[in-house]
Amino acid sequence: MKKIILAIAFILFTQNINATQVKDIASVVGVRENQLIGYGLVVGLNGTGDGSTSEFTIQSISNMLQTVNVKVNPDDIKSKNTAAVIVTASLPPFARQGDNLDITISSIGDAKSLQGGTLLMTPLKGVDGDIYALAQGSVSIGGKNVGRNGNNHVTAGNILGGAIIERELSYDIYNQRSVNLSLKTSSFKTANQIQEVINSNLDEGIALAIDPRTVVLKRPEDVSIVELLSRVLELEVDYKADDKIVIDERTGTIVSGVNVSVDPVVLTHGDITIKIEPDSYEDRAENDIDMQDGSAISAGANMLRIREEKTTVASVARALNKLGASPSDIIAIIENLKRIGAIHVDVEIM
Repeated sequence: MKKIILAIAFILFTQNINATQVKDIASVVGVRENQLIGYGLVVGLNGTGDGSTSEFTIQSISNMLQTVNVKVNPDDIKSKNTAAVIVTASLPPFARQGDNLDITISSIGDAKSLQGGTLLMTPLKGVDGDIYALAQGSVSIGGKNVGRNGNNHVTAGNILGGAIIERELSYDIYNQRSVNLSLKTSSFKTANQIQEVINSNLDEGIALAIDPRTVVLKRPEDVSIVELLSRVLELEVDYKADDKIVIDERTGTIVSGVNVSVDPVVLTHGDITIKIEPDSYEDRAENDIDMQDGSAISAGANMLRIREEKTTVASVARALNKLGASPSDIIAIIENLKRIGAIHVDVEIM
């Protein structure tokens, strides 16, 4: 059986404490995007639209034609040049009437392709049911996914600037006496650091960290909220992101910080055995392979022995790959190393 080649990527993160702007690690509470959604029709398809089994598309075509004073019985519609789609967009904060939004179009019927189609005017609604934008335009699929028969089989596309905002969301931020900053990751230390940096650079007592996620800013009498936020969000804080391991089981990709260590342990997975132990040049065998990072690996048929002063997730995965382990084996081993406590950072499975 042909061995699976490991598709693994290690992103090396600088683990030293770096100066990071407040706006990169915290957001202003209430200032956020809002999701919009709508149901529409894409027309002009070259026989690649929904078939007769998509009854909702046929009914939608009939309803659309009635809006232009053309009455057609849905049973008489046999066209395959139309596809029913869901249209989505994000309404950014402080967006104004007449601004344009990028939209994404996704087929919900049995259409084969949206290539060459045009989206008819589609109202986009918020969670409250109100219409906030109108979408229309030619669908772009970006030349993705060419099928084996030479035809494009893409059932999703987008239109840059394809929606026009018709209704605004009101943000009365100017008259607020205070505003909250929300940290993107909970941390007592980071919240306290933000409080200290703001108070030392601006007036004392402006910022107060009330929990590991929230810092309250009080507006001074002679400064507007807009001016206060413009100063605060540009301030720099000594910040170090927490180490973690991210595993994508679908693609076999593992992303890890470069310094995520693995404690000495012996682990058996199927017919693979791993022994991680502290480095000792005196104990190295003749068949040990010296790695460029100073570690040594000895491998029998299915036995892997890793010796280095500090074994990392990166070196374990690299050694397993050299042994010929499959991506699924490597992922399972890393998960089990976490379960037994040999890895001390969070492991996120996607």
